[in-house]
Amino acid sequence: MSGPAKPEPLLREAARLEQLGRLGDAAGTYERILASWPDLADCWYNLGLLQRKLRRFDDALASYAQALARGVRQPEEVHLNRGVILADHLRQPGAAELELRAALALNPYYLPALRNLANLHEDLGRREEALATYARILELDPRDFESLARSARLHRVERPDDPLIARLRAALADPAAGSAARASLGFALGAALDSCGQYAAAFNACQDANRASRASAPEAPRYDRRSQQRFTDELIRTFRTPARRGPAPQPAPTPRPIFICGMFRSGSTLAEQLLARHPQVTAGGELDLLPELVRTELAPYPSAVAGLSASRIAQLRERYLAGLARLFPDATYVIDKRPDNFLHIGLIKLLIPEARIVCTTRDPLDNCLSIFFLHLDQRLGYALDLLDTGHYYREHLRLMAHWKAIYADELFELNYDNLVSDPRPVIERLLRYCGLTWDEACLAPAPRGAPVKTASVWQVREGLYRHASGRARHYASELEPLAAELFGMTEDE
Repeated sequence: MSGPAKPEPLLREAARLEQLGRLGDAAGTYERILASWPDLADCWYNLGLLQRKLRRFDDALASYAQALARGVRQPEEVHLNRGVILADHLRQPGAAELELRAALALNPYYLPALRNLANLHEDLGRREEALATYARILELDPRDFESLARSARLHRVERPDDPLIARLRAALADPAAGSAARASLGFALGAALDSCGQYAAAFNACQDANRASRASAPEAPRYDRRSQQRFTDELIRTFRTPARRGPAPQPAPTPRPIFICGMFRSGSTLAEQLLARHPQVTAGGELDLLPELVRTELAPYPSAVAGLSASRIAQLRERYLAGLARLFPDATYVIDKRPDNFLHIGLIKLLIPEARIVCTTRDPLDNCLSIFFLHLDQRLGYALDLLDTGHYYREHLRLMAHWKAIYADELFELNYDNLVSDPRPVIERLLRYCGLTWDEACLAPAPRGAPVKTASVWQVREGLYRHASGRARHYASELEPLAAELFGMTEDE
């Protein structure tokens, strides 16, 4: 029986499947359409979008290339999408920049490409290029509040009368600034006021910014203390004993993963950058390989782990390692620096028992204050309230105490305050733990052009500095309730 004479019925079917969330089936339908009508450029574009959502990144790039070759409308948007895949998922910043510049060659006023180019300049440590690109964006759209906020963080504010502070305050008062914009502007203002010693005003600015951040995503779940406690309990029950080993030792993977995890803002980016200056180590950044396994293969987590067979464990191990090799084919060691992987230390030891796991720690008040000053994803509900952050921190400590009890010397605790106070002996111990020899490059400043894709992008490029250690002393009165949460007893105990 032959197929339809026209693509319209299949196009409607593809749209219906996508609306139902059946992305794989929708992509398959587009592939059927294109097998018969390969010149439908928009179909290639739609297929690329679906393949990107399905994490089939190479396929998405190929589909977008077909869309471009067949004269898709708004080709600058296709180049932008290719650039995002290359930068965020395939870790190819050079190729990403070429795509963004191709988009701008087609449309010099295309703001999404300019924003992504500015972000890429930041990731690569190109401060002046980033500032120039943000200035261009603000010239085209003076009310691009996100670009103003990001640009503000690249300036060094040393005086309370710096014009940038007045500019941020004026933007916050602009009726056109919605809650998302006020959040970004507020965090930028808080950082600027903090840097020039206006601590009370900085705290108030970040308090307002966190409220605006929550208002900007009303659908994001609120932090539930009892739910977090139950999750910690379940992790401890599921991984109550050391992970069972296979009947024979696994061959050493290539590349070999080094996990760095801990609370956000506990020094994980600095630890990664120091390790990555070793010639055998590659910085992988905040990879989503392990959380993706948890989300797609191990739901409901962690209870699904209990029933895993040895063959299934081997399959999941191979899937993780293949993903790592796909991103970093020539690396010897790769750092997987996703802070919240501390939740999955038991899983890591089950799948990759030989992996090195570095757990970063920091003064609790400093750590929680730094989160309070950071514009994190609203899905991390604990980050939007200082006392919730304190509660989450305590749950983190409770879980880490369990991991250390069952894995003892198999984990390496890296304390940020000790590191910045006397770096060499700490780095020497860290390298020995990872099986690496000493290299003086580990004490050198971060090389320009090495990508850093976290909120600490500029701090780690300044080298080792101590002014963030003990920062909480400037906010002693504001942090009294947090200190009680962290170090005292609370109602739910």
